[in-house]
Amino acid sequence: MSLKQVILVRADLEMRKGKMSAQVAHASVEAVLKSDKKILHEWLQEGMKKIVLRVDSLKELLEYKRKAEDAGLTTSLITDSGKTFFKQPETTCLAIGPNEEGRIDTVSGKLKLIV
Repeated sequence: MSLKQVILVRADLEMRKGKMSAQVAHASVEAVLKSDKKILHEWLQEGMKKIVLRVDSLKELLEYKRKAEDAGLTTSLITDSGKTFFKQPETTCLAIGPNEEGRIDTVSGKLKLIV
């Protein structure tokens, strides 16, 4: 079984690369800590595949969170504290998985890579 994790990032926030990287890392780690241990072990053995995808708004990010949870997938929604880059708390990204690629693709398969 092929496993992966996807992290959806809000492109509308126009975060600098370093800030975005930190937010993606927060989402990935938090989702891993919530994950089923058997799936996590397999994912680690496969090389921890991660894909970073873009969404265009908070509304879209929350729609994907709902879809992922409805599909029974682990999620981790990250809200930055607003102490450095942002002037107030801001929801920045969402991790989904790790889980089976096919299950994740049914939720996020139409999204594009963040560039």
